[in-house]
Amino acid sequence: MLRRKSFKPGNGQIEKLFIEDTWRVFRIISEFVEGFEELSEIGDCVTIFGSARAKPGDRDYELAREIAKQLAKAGYGVITGGGPGIMEAGNRGAAEGRGISVGLNIDLPFEQKPNDYANLQLDFRYFFVRKVMFVKYARAFIILPGGFGTLDELWEALTLIQTHRIGNFPVIMVDSNYWKGLIDWIRETMLRQNKISEDDMLLFKVADKPEDVVESIVAFYRDSGQ
Repeated sequence: MLRRKSFKPGNGQIEKLFIEDTWRVFRIISEFVEGFEELSEIGDCVTIFGSARAKPGDRDYELAREIAKQLAKAGYGVITGGGPGIMEAGNRGAAEGRGISVGLNIDLPFEQKPNDYANLQLDFRYFFVRKVMFVKYARAFIILPGGFGTLDELWEALTLIQTHRIGNFPVIMVDSNYWKGLIDWIRETMLRQNKISEDDMLLFKVADKPEDVVESIVAFYRDSGQ
């Protein structure tokens, strides 16, 4: 049983912490409200994730850029984390395809700077609020090669779909060579040890070509009638 500690009135440090936590709640609410208001009319969008370290001219950067451009031409807007690397490439491709280009930037200690290609830019202080926006306004997740943050978004999407907390939507991992080791581990370890079911292997797809990525999304909604 948890017991609540009692603090003597007038303890300045405790009062300060209480006030800070109270105002933190209001900041969180304000981020949700602003996000919902700004994104409520953006239409069908696809969220693109990947490494912030990719540079223009890199294979992954140009791949993300082309995918975003083709998505825009297919009528989808593109949402990214708003920063450099794959995020910049996604916003850039969407803008070049004359589509909606959304950047959801996060304030970080090392100051992730927003890229110049998002035509709708929002800044967030809290990762979890930002992650809600990624999911709520996306019709699909595209996962390009990346690090811990990219994997975080991948696992979150798969968990939410698996547990039926959100409806099923396409989760496409781009670059079969990059993801091969992870997928083999999921199949040979998680599945074999009965930590997931066979059906869970159907929650994601792997693609290498931009046109295959876009076609997977278009086909999913065409066939499902959503």
